[in-house]
Amino acid sequence: MSDNTSVLELVELGFPWHGVDPFIMTVHHVDHYPEGTEELGPVRDLLTGRNIGSDFSYQDGWSMYHGGIVPGFPQHPHRGFETVTVVRRGYVDHSDSLGATARYGEGDVQWLTTGSGIMHSEMFPLLDADGPNTLELFQIWLNLPPESKMVDAYFGMLWGEDIPTINPTHGVSIDVIAGAIDGNVPPAPPPDSWASRAASNFAIWLIRLESGARYTLPSSSATVNRMLHCFMGDDVRVDGLPLSEKIGVKLKGDMTTEIINDGGPAEFLLLQGEPIGAPVFQMGPFVMNTPEELQQAFDDYRRTQFGGWPWSRPDPVHDRTEGRFALHADGKVEHRDMKRTEA
Repeated sequence: MSDNTSVLELVELGFPWHGVDPFIMTVHHVDHYPEGTEELGPVRDLLTGRNIGSDFSYQDGWSMYHGGIVPGFPQHPHRGFETVTVVRRGYVDHSDSLGATARYGEGDVQWLTTGSGIMHSEMFPLLDADGPNTLELFQIWLNLPPESKMVDAYFGMLWGEDIPTINPTHGVSIDVIAGAIDGNVPPAPPPDSWASRAASNFAIWLIRLESGARYTLPSSSATVNRMLHCFMGDDVRVDGLPLSEKIGVKLKGDMTTEIINDGGPAEFLLLQGEPIGAPVFQMGPFVMNTPEELQQAFDDYRRTQFGGWPWSRPDPVHDRTEGRFALHADGKVEHRDMKRTEA
């Protein structure tokens, strides 16, 4: 690429999206679930032909993932990084080994520091008995620096009502999940997160452009890693370069970037941060700095189960009538009104 453009590289977005330090990876789930049964799962007839327990088939427009009755991910361990789960449509029922549990969605974000180890489950209850129950979410895996790999695990919620949505110019809206824009400051990330350090130049922004709209991304630093993921859009230009959906653009951080949308509605996920610069060794649910630390993570999990599992089933879900709420590990309870977007 030339010196007069901020574009460094184009990357095809597969499953998952590969991250650039400090990000490890991102998954984008869009599941068009049908109506829900009393058990908050799909009717049994729709499970035929699926590999229950490991269904990533996208058959009929949705997957069960590792769920057996309710779609989702029953109890599983993590160590050494953070998960940032941004739910745009639908709901997630969370439970973990800290004793925290929640139902969140429709614009909410859960930020989990796995640190020295945690077990959690993420289930996707089909709350509407008449359907549809569309679920759309991003889960971003964010690395922890070496000195924070073994901090205590931390469960946090960023409620949608508290996340600023700005309209910097006509036809443009941005959800400011992390990293302030023009004085618009989002809720604070967890205390041990790389994102909590001012020098990290960290940002997670969801950017939407209507047809004919344009937006100029502000510059940051020369050393920052900045990726703009186009996940919806059929006729977009980034610094004049034609772009379509399912393409990521690695950008120079110290330059502004002009985004122009000549087609239908377009949407982007921007991930930005200074690199941590530490070695990354990953195996499944553990992300550490050396092979020895990885082996220790497996040994510790087998020995301690990272605190055990305080719930009566591996895939807990809340009652259909339960609203958005969070029970934190310290006993604090938050309640929010339910919301529902068009599926």
